[in-house]
Amino acid sequence: MSRITTILAITTSAVLFSTPSAFAAEQCMEEGAGWPMVWTAPYPAHRVVGNLYAVGNAGLSVFLITTDEGNVLVNTGLADSTAQIKDNIESLGFSLDDIKLLLTTQAHFDHTAAFAEIKSMTGAEMWATPDDARVLEDGGASDAHFGQCIEFRFEPVSVERQLADGEVFEFGGIEFTTHHHPGHTEGSSSYSWTTTDDGREYRVAIVNMGTINPGKQLLIDPTYPGVAEDFAMTFHKQKEMEVDVWVSSHGSQYNLFAKHRPDMPYDPETFVDPDGLKAAVEALEDLFQQQLNDELN
Repeated sequence: MSRITTILAITTSAVLFSTPSAFAAEQCMEEGAGWPMVWTAPYPAHRVVGNLYAVGNAGLSVFLITTDEGNVLVNTGLADSTAQIKDNIESLGFSLDDIKLLLTTQAHFDHTAAFAEIKSMTGAEMWATPDDARVLEDGGASDAHFGQCIEFRFEPVSVERQLADGEVFEFGGIEFTTHHHPGHTEGSSSYSWTTTDDGREYRVAIVNMGTINPGKQLLIDPTYPGVAEDFAMTFHKQKEMEVDVWVSSHGSQYNLFAKHRPDMPYDPETFVDPDGLKAAVEALEDLFQQQLNDELN
């Protein structure tokens, strides 16, 4: 029996798979506790490869994808991150005003809280997966994990288009593929496309990793129905992705600081890591399996 079959057998046969549980009130942030410093620490904007640029900070990834018909912004940081993102974009010679499309890899507040402001400033459209669209439009109130924590809410943002799993959409002459990778949130997603740099084509993906937040329940009073099956299928799908360059929602998840230094010259090979995604997914899958076992024992 394969590993994925074993995991799915556990999740589908468990009688403990019942109703969703709210994030425990005592795990909401204490007033005045603040955010991790890395979530606001500046990091120089830089070119990743081809038309992909990193414009976020040291802890929260934000990406700019440039096209001939306007640019795409993937994720934001916290609610006050707009100025930092704008400065980073301008440091690369681009303008916030040229953003025409907004995407997110997950609808948790630390990646979405500045969308409403940036949308208002630029007139860009917001596209998202159906389950993340719901959370974006209610400002995080229906977030299965953090929804009851007021400090994890954000300004609601309207969504113009919902993206299906496997949907290929064209924007600015580029064909992007949408990948539903739920588990971390119900609507977590990744995006892949091909870019060219110095005559070479690179298969690029912005991947939302299947990390398990503290307090998340998989089997016993699951955070949302089907969460364990979602994680298992996401790990399976991500290990089959064929990529040359991949990045993710937090710099630490794709080894940003090991691969890149702020003072290093641009080289399109810097982030080439075709085997790294599978290794990172397998490490998270091991943690997932450990939590399954812990909940059952």
